[in-house]
Amino acid sequence: MSRKVESIAYGREKIVFDVLHVKRKTLEISVHPDKSVVVKAPPGSDSEEVIRRVQRRAGWIHRQILYFEQFEPRTPPRRHVSGESHLYLGRKYRLKIKKSQIRQVSLKNGYLYIQSPTSSPNHVQTLLEEWYLRKASICFHAVFHLCWEQFKKNDVAMPDLKIRKMKTRWGSLSTGGRLTLNLDLIKAPKGCIEYVVIHEFCHLFYRNHDADFYRLLHRSLPDWVQRKHKLETALV
Repeated sequence: MSRKVESIAYGREKIVFDVLHVKRKTLEISVHPDKSVVVKAPPGSDSEEVIRRVQRRAGWIHRQILYFEQFEPRTPPRRHVSGESHLYLGRKYRLKIKKSQIRQVSLKNGYLYIQSPTSSPNHVQTLLEEWYLRKASICFHAVFHLCWEQFKKNDVAMPDLKIRKMKTRWGSLSTGGRLTLNLDLIKAPKGCIEYVVIHEFCHLFYRNHDADFYRLLHRSLPDWVQRKHKLETALV
């Protein structure tokens, strides 16, 4: 896969975008919540034609960037100290850190209790991320198998599930049949997790975001637009 950074002028502004040449038949333009613009193009695509296609979609790209800008400033970097709020399945919980010989993270009465021999922010962050990963493993697998019920009757193999941190995507489906979910999804409401899983399941049938893909997505999850919007605003 080759990668190249390009840009075009849009009025007084400049739109910078990454061009990825990947194995696909059509060109796709996407704008991510961090306002990055990514163009996926078939191998051997003419660079000038790619730029022309982006120029034709410049108005739409600009509107998408403005859409995501309305949710800024986003949550500032976490300091992992008592009193700070953290998200879990769409709800905010305040940290309560207590020195103890045991290492434990638990939810109780609207608080996230962390017991540890040390209260250093780095150690607290490690314990919290380990807790998020354990919770995500349970929750994501449950949602995965629940959502798969409406797809398993089709002649497709069930993907493998992987969980990891991702910077710009909530989920992805590899050509080898692996569905990867962003660990940070555990902070979003369960309905948003279901949306991402079903979205990726639809890619088993249609790799691109074309009309057929969206028809299947709408049949599979009629309120997907509302869930998508909720996800885009959930971690503000």
